[in-house]
Amino acid sequence: MDLLKLAALDEEDLSIISAHLQDAVLKTGELSFLSREKRFAAMVRRFAWEKERTGFRLFRREPHERRLSALSFDRVLAVRSAGIDMNKPDEVLALLALRFLPGEAPSGTIELAFSGGATIHLDVECIEARLGDLGAAWETPVRPRHSA
Repeated sequence: MDLLKLAALDEEDLSIISAHLQDAVLKTGELSFLSREKRFAAMVRRFAWEKERTGFRLFRREPHERRLSALSFDRVLAVRSAGIDMNKPDEVLALLALRFLPGEAPSGTIELAFSGGATIHLDVECIEARLGDLGAAWETPVRPRHSA
C-alpha cells in the first residue's frame, strides 16, 4: 500500500497539497480547531488523482480511488468560515483548492475553497501543513468532473 504523506512549509508546497486534495469530500463535523495548540485539522476523503491514467480506453472502465486522509495546519491563530453551517455536522463539503493569501511575511491566511462558494480562512503565523493517508483506498465509480 502506497500511503501519501506530504508537508508544506511554503506556498509552492501548499499548492502541491492542494492538487492532491482537489475534489476531496468531508463533513463539517470532521473539522476541528484546537486553539490552545494553534492547530486546525480535518478528516477528508480525497480522490486519488495520482492513480488516474490518461488516455482513451475503449470498452474498459477504469476504477477510481478515494482515500481517508488527515489534513492539519499548525500555527493557526484564528479560523473564520463563510457559507458553512457548523451546526450541521453531517453537511458534506467538496474541497476545490487551498490558497495562501500573504500578509506580513511569513504570516498570512490560508483559504480552503469549497464548491458552492463556501470558504474557511485560517490566519496563520506561517505555512505549516501536513496531509497523510490513513489507510487503504476504496473504489469509487465516479470520477469528479469540472466544467470549463
